Amino acid sequence: MNDNELVKNWIDNFVSDYGKTHNVETKWKEPVVGVADASDSLYKELKTIISPMHALPSEIVPGAKSVIVFFVPFAESIVKSNIPEEESSREWDYAYIETNQMLAELNTYLYEKITVMGYHASNLPPTYNYDKEKLISDWSHRSSAYIAGIGKFGINNMLITERGCCGRLSSVITDWKLQPTSRTDEEYCLYKGNGICGKCVSRCVNNAFTISERDVLFDRYKCNEQIYEKIIPQWPIGPGDTCGKCMCDIPCSFTNPRFLIKKSSKGI
Repeated sequence: MNDNELVKNWIDNFVSDYGKTHNVETKWKEPVVGVADASDSLYKELKTIISPMHALPSEIVPGAKSVIVFFVPFAESIVKSNIPEEESSREWDYAYIETNQMLAELNTYLYEKITVMGYHASNLPPTYNYDKEKLISDWSHRSSAYIAGIGKFGINNMLITERGCCGRLSSVITDWKLQPTSRTDEEYCLYKGNGICGKCVSRCVNNAFTISERDVLFDRYKCNEQIYEKIIPQWPIGPGDTCGKCMCDIPCSFTNPRFLIKKSSKGI
């Protein structure tokens, strides 16, 4: 077992065992795991694309060599529960809350496993690490996932992986040298790939997206309003401050739909 396989095994086992050792309702599918080179030039570009304050891996872990990224997909029943109505479903809210807690514990677990081996690692929160006025994070797990090659962005700004976009992401930075996973130039989003679909835009319940001559404009403040300023149910395990409507009942909810791009281009 090489080092990358070892890390994948740690993550798979942690997620698989979590429901057995914790009182949670959420069911997860097998994680998608990748590794980004901490010196990849795309990290410097994020200071322009996202914000000058977006950190380089080495600004969080000095001497950083690798960024381990993992996407944990929700079970299909959770996603299907969130299709109707304007507000997110109870099942979706619970999945969001419980997955964030699970990822926080997984980050700590990986931090401990890596540091015991003599390396250094980050222990970043999986969510809520953003500027509440600018609505921009100083560390984007999604961008690291893109750099690691485990997914491509859809027009709704969600990451589409081989197991879809419905789930949660996190990452761990380390000075442990792992083998970077490869990126593809191929688009996964049907709209980006061949101008078809765009269903995620129509699924948005607060009109956060507009299409103008095939360009998709995103109003992050309208998105934030739907999540944090409208009805927020207070569940026993925490507030239901989420939405996810633009990820549910679309071709990339559970899979990478790029094969449809190829079919469309062939006139099938």
